[in-house]
Amino acid sequence: MHVLRVSEHAADARDGAVLSEEERARCVAFVQEADRDRYRVAHTALRRELAALLGTDPAAVPLTREACPLCGGPHGRPAVPGNPVHFSLSHAGDVVLLAFDDAPVGVDVEAHPTAATVAQTVRALHPRERAEIGRLPSADRPAAFARCWTRKEAYLKGTGTGLGEDPSVTYVGSLAVPAEIPGWTLTDVEVPDGYAAAAAVAVPRPVDPHTP
Repeated sequence: MHVLRVSEHAADARDGAVLSEEERARCVAFVQEADRDRYRVAHTALRRELAALLGTDPAAVPLTREACPLCGGPHGRPAVPGNPVHFSLSHAGDVVLLAFDDAPVGVDVEAHPTAATVAQTVRALHPRERAEIGRLPSADRPAAFARCWTRKEAYLKGTGTGLGEDPSVTYVGSLAVPAEIPGWTLTDVEVPDGYAAAAAVAVPRPVDPHTP
């Protein structure tokens, strides 16, 4: 797991030298310089880490999209063709989060929302999660919501469905310990104050020696 501060790496990534033509075009499309810096830092770090793992040049790392598990369209998990390594990337505010694994992985980082945002958005969660957050003092709800949302996003990124699955479907929990999800390991990730983050990694299925 890699946690980076955008403010510490923005100058180094600003030339966009290792980014693909498509990535540079997406970066230029952002209106705010802060958004461009965040994108460049995240994707430069991703390419450098993948290059180190694959033994190639960062600019030469091939990236694609897997098929969506819901509709089969080309907008599933980002991947290196053939999946020699699985990865996930997320960024919010001044924080970039990267994860690499031998199995499908998803990560998410979010800044703590305002109380008003929680009140407007909490209804999108699983009923048990809504109840958990509703029982907390008002001051504790933004952090609990952020914990819950990042766990949910990490899991859905790992499966490749993203928000193609309604956030109310899978229970991930909003309290101190993440819920158990069959086939996945869900953990919270330590990030700077004011943010929450989580990672989800697929658990390999045991091999049945009697299966031909």
